[in-house]
This record gives sequence, structure tokens and C-alpha cells, in this order.
Amino acid sequence: MKPAAERLVALLDPFFTGPLPVRVRDWHGSEAGPADAPLVVLRSPDALRRLLWQPGELGLAEAYISGDLDVEGDLAAALSRAGRAVRDQGVTRPRPARLAAAAVLAVGLGAASPPPRRPDGRARLTGRLHSSSRDRAAISHHYDVSNDFYALLLDASMAYSCAYWARPADASYGLAEAQRDKLELICRKLGLRAGDRLLDVGCGWGSLAVHAAREHKVRVTAVTLSRRQRDFVAERAVREGVADRVEVQLRHWRHIDGGGYDAVAAVEMGEHVGDAEYPAFAAKLHDALRPEGRLLIQQMSRGAHAPGGGPFIESYIAPDMHMRPVGRTADLLETAGLEVRNVESLREHYAATIDAWRTRLEDHWSEVEDLVGATTGRVWRLYLAGASLAFSERRMGVDQLLALRPTRDGGSGMPATPSAWYPSEGRA
Repeated sequence: MKPAAERLVALLDPFFTGPLPVRVRDWHGSEAGPADAPLVVLRSPDALRRLLWQPGELGLAEAYISGDLDVEGDLAAALSRAGRAVRDQGVTRPRPARLAAAAVLAVGLGAASPPPRRPDGRARLTGRLHSSSRDRAAISHHYDVSNDFYALLLDASMAYSCAYWARPADASYGLAEAQRDKLELICRKLGLRAGDRLLDVGCGWGSLAVHAAREHKVRVTAVTLSRRQRDFVAERAVREGVADRVEVQLRHWRHIDGGGYDAVAAVEMGEHVGDAEYPAFAAKLHDALRPEGRLLIQQMSRGAHAPGGGPFIESYIAPDMHMRPVGRTADLLETAGLEVRNVESLREHYAATIDAWRTRLEDHWSEVEDLVGATTGRVWRLYLAGASLAFSERRMGVDQLLALRPTRDGGSGMPATPSAWYPSEGRA
């Protein structure tokens, strides 16, 4: 009898108009398929069982997460090559005879029975969509993995958002410098001055709050839904000598009170707000600002297809997330009474940022396994590889939107040009 790899390739080949986009190695070590294609390794028949019982993105992701399926070499490069091949040649519709043959082969390979249980780590949220309690659970699922885990993944600033690579040709310039330049760019766009009041909505681990307080001497109210982040930021403010200028609150954005802020920032937090809730979110940010106060939104964007990022991301990474085209976000801000003054795309910057995180993940892989386990580590390996491709191949974007609350007579307080945001030598 032919090896499983040969039988699988023979079965799959008619579904493609050109060469099969992958090479296959079965659990006995036999290989088949184009020699120059990315190599997919099936560790056991369980990989086929997962794919047969749940065809599509989620079944493939769970086969990888569980370790039943692997990919040799760089995962992002393999996904890119295979995806490009599929897009270029397309997939033909399976005929009934082909489906019957697949069923017979599944039986012959011992893959017809139901798959093992799903890997750990799948989000299981309950309650009304974007209620305060459900949002808190969604945020906890993503951000409370482990502060120590994120410390391995991120640079020392603990900035978990797109960096700003102002000097990509400089060999001495890396992730830490690019994140500092991003934080400084945000502060300059907001026009922060000593004594100003900044509201940081969705403050993460405090990178912006601490930077603004230390470098620009502003008073910061930092808001998060994650208890671990709240505790981390409070301790960090003491450790870095800015506790007198940083107040961190554990609360939902709906429950932010007070106003008169000189500036408001929401850095990659708006994706968690929800589609129906975003108008109220924009109104809340408007009301928090004084007239001529500025708002900086840094937010990911996506078209109508998979606004939540797709089945894998929605199930294992960021449940209830919603993205939209950047123009639609600008419309929502304007409808709330804000004036959008500048939109800057950072799409290529995010691909570079994620690749830096991927490198750190692999460099610290044994520590990652010790902290969160191999399954969670593989979830993040797959997530970061796919995210890098999504930005580099323009299936996702990320933008900084600068808006302000104008005075009744239209005053903006804006400088004539944005030249102060971008000092000489390309530094932010």
C-alpha cells in the first residue's frame, strides 16, 4: 500500500489547477508533493481528523496548536508562499466522487472517527455582547495571560502596540527605540506641555502613561479593565518615580467620569469597543476633552470581511474584537463632534513590530513553554505569524487619527504645520 503522504497528495492534487501549494510528510516519515513547496508535517492521524471534522481556518489552526500538525522552517514564510499559491491558482469545487474518495481514505488512514477534544485556551464568553462584565472577561482572556509572558515578548517599555520605525536603516536601532519614538510621536501630536491632563484609555502596561509623565511632566489618568495591568501600572509608576503624576483606574470606558482633559489617547483599544458601541465611545472621548483638547486614536483597520480578524483570532486571541475601514472610524469621530485633523498609516511599521515580537518569542521559547505551556506558545506563534502577513499583505491596516474638540466658534489651537511632530534626522 502506498504511504499516507502519497495517498493524501493524490487526493488533494485535483482540487488545484496548478501544483499543490504544500509538500506533506506523514506520521511514518514518508513525503510527497512539490519538492520546493512549504513542508507540512502530520504528526498523527489526529491532524486529519481535526481537518476533516472541522475544515477551514479553525480546524487547521487547532491541528497546529495541538501539535498534531507542524510546519518546517519559518511559519510566516510558509503561510505566505502557500497562501499566494492558492490565491494565484484558485481551488476547484469538489465533486461528489472526490468527496467519497476522501471519506474512504479517511477510513483507511484511521482518521474517520471524531477528533480529540479542542486545545486549551479557547475563549468562552457569556452574557450580552459588550456588556461591562463580558468586556472585562474578553480583556482578561487576552491581556491576563501572564505579565511575565508579555515581558518576554515586548521590549522594556512593555508597549503592546505598533511601534514607529523612524530609522529602519540604522543597525543600532531596534524595537525599544522604535517604541520610544512611537510614544514620543503620540505626545507631540497631542501637544503635551508640563501640567497638562492626559486621559489614557486602555493604558496597557503603562508605557504611554509613564513616558508622558516622565518626559512631558503631565498628569495622567490611566484606565484599564485588566486587574493585572492595573496593579502592574501602579507598581511601575512608583518604581519609575512618577506615582505623583499617574493615577491608574480599573474601570470600563463607559464609567469614565469627569472632563476638561487637555488630551486623550486610546492606543489600540478601540478595536475592543464593538461596532454598535463605537458612537457612544466617540462621544465619551469628545466629552472628556476641553475645547481645543486633542485626541489621538491608534487603531487597527479592516474591511467588511472578517471584521473580528477571523475564526482563529476570535476564538483564541481577541474575542469580540471589531475593526472597520479607517474612513468609517473617522466618520464616527466627526459625528461625535470631533474634528479629524490628521490620519497617518503605520501599516508597514506594524509588520516590522510583529516580526520583532516573533523573534523575541522564538529566542525565549523555552521560557515561554515554562510560563504558559506549549499550547499557548503555539497559539501565539501562529497568531504573530498570521498577523505579520496580514499587515505586510494589506489585509489589515493600522492608523493614527488625530482629532480635536473645536471651540464653539471653530477654534482648534492647532499649529500651522505638523513639522514639530517630525524633528530632523527622521526621529519621531
